[in-house]
Amino acid sequence: MSADHIAIDRRGHHPSPSPASGRGNGWRSRRNELTGRAVLVCLLSFFALVAGVNALMIRAAVSTFGGIETENAYQAGLAFSEQIAAARAQDALHWRVEAKVSPSEGASLIELTVQDEGSRPAAGLQAGGRLAHPTDRRADRALSFGERAPGTYRARTDAVHGQWILEIELSRAGEPPFRSRNRVFLR
Repeated sequence: MSADHIAIDRRGHHPSPSPASGRGNGWRSRRNELTGRAVLVCLLSFFALVAGVNALMIRAAVSTFGGIETENAYQAGLAFSEQIAAARAQDALHWRVEAKVSPSEGASLIELTVQDEGSRPAAGLQAGGRLAHPTDRRADRALSFGERAPGTYRARTDAVHGQWILEIELSRAGEPPFRSRNRVFLR
């Protein structure tokens, strides 16, 4: 039989070529058939890949998130009435506190101006605080304020530019502490 002729059996069907013959001619070889085993392997591979990517993303999210605001919400809820009393005591002081943030030689300078209820500079206070990063507690910076003039306190920080939460605590012996929490922008 020549290559130009194809034999037809008595029922009128073309005989299928053997897989080893290598003749393409539109005939399907056994190697290219889609079997149940191949579908199962593809399906399991797909779900294994999705599960692997999910596990990687979950690990990355959990390991980089440090923004827990309250360690124990139940205890914070119980202390709420104490916080209300402290806020009322702070309001009774009638202090006026202003914070000014400015860039200074590769760092930021934070200056507090504190006046008592008679609009006099509040001198001799212990001033402390911190810059809290809004989303990552690990980036927080403690602040140490020094009194530069009566009622004026300064601290220097190397915190990077961006939005921060400035937490201030001022106290004087025998008086309730003054606490403030404000959002600031460092340049």
